[in-house]
Amino acid sequence: MSSSNTIHVNLKVLLMDTDFYARHAVNSYLAWDRRTRVTQLCDSERAMWEYLNSTPLAELPDVIILDADHMGGPEMLKLQIERLRGKIPQVLVICVAQSADLRLIEAAADGGARGYLLKGDVRAQIAWAIVIAYVNKIDFIVTVNMMDTIAHSAHSRLRRAHRLPPRREYTHLTPRILQAVELCVVNGMPAQLAADEMGISLHTIRSYIKEAYRILESEDDTDYPRDMSPQERAFMRLTRFADEEG
Repeated sequence: MSSSNTIHVNLKVLLMDTDFYARHAVNSYLAWDRRTRVTQLCDSERAMWEYLNSTPLAELPDVIILDADHMGGPEMLKLQIERLRGKIPQVLVICVAQSADLRLIEAAADGGARGYLLKGDVRAQIAWAIVIAYVNKIDFIVTVNMMDTIAHSAHSRLRRAHRLPPRREYTHLTPRILQAVELCVVNGMPAQLAADEMGISLHTIRSYIKEAYRILESEDDTDYPRDMSPQERAFMRLTRFADEEG
């Protein structure tokens, strides 16, 4: 997959997750990535449908992230996805879950979802996963720790599912520099708190961050928008996938 078409997109996202902390963690990751704009956070199916039924056509989401664990079981999950696709024919539905339940995965595939991601696998890479599936028109994406589960399925969509690769590695980022930039950029921790966490001075962590930006830029020549801050570009580079080369 080429990254040339995955940088300059703008997707409206609705996020439905019953778990408060998971919902806001995903929202924060998507907010960091300007390609994904969260237009609504919902904590229930009812709240989701109230929003969808009262929203003008032009403002309906391009992507719906659906908490598969709390939809009432496989049949209800399938029906909800079918209803969503009936309401918004071109919508990209991505299911997220804590664990790989084959019955739910197959129900998502039957309903027409375009992916099923384990929350613990995707984390800060969720925007990249969404954009890759959307731009490359991938039929069904899954995360690496689902492969053993879907290997036992005869479902045609799961047998040809696209497994998301691991996060891209940068050869010159030392473990300490990587830790510093992840704490400050990916996790959003203030520099002083990150310095305390690592047991180093504020001056040292700032030098680590500066060096991380230099390394990331030298190893990734992707043409990011000119108005992106160094922090935004660092986040994009740190969360991209291994085969998303520029």
